[in-house]
Amino acid sequence: MELRVIEKTDEELRIEIAGEDHTFMNVLKGELLNTAGVSAATYDMNPEQSGGQTDPVLAITTDGGLDPLDALAEAAQGVRTKTDSFVESFRAAV
Repeated sequence: MELRVIEKTDEELRIEIAGEDHTFMNVLKGELLNTAGVSAATYDMNPEQSGGQTDPVLAITTDGGLDPLDALAEAAQGVRTKTDSFVESFRAAV
């Protein structure tokens, strides 16, 4: 997975995530919105309105008590934990 930081402040992060689509971005956004300290999380991947952009750009805003990169790391770990749990449940069911 290729990541490119577009903009970073103490409370905001905009990062491009190459090669991903709505499936992954919605999961990650949902996990971010459930992360304490995150006040907003959204993404854009509409080439017509973004000057030809094809890879999604994730935007994270925190309340200032949490660095947005730390929020992203925490949310990514949450996605991994849920995915691992799903795989274990699936294997047990088969």
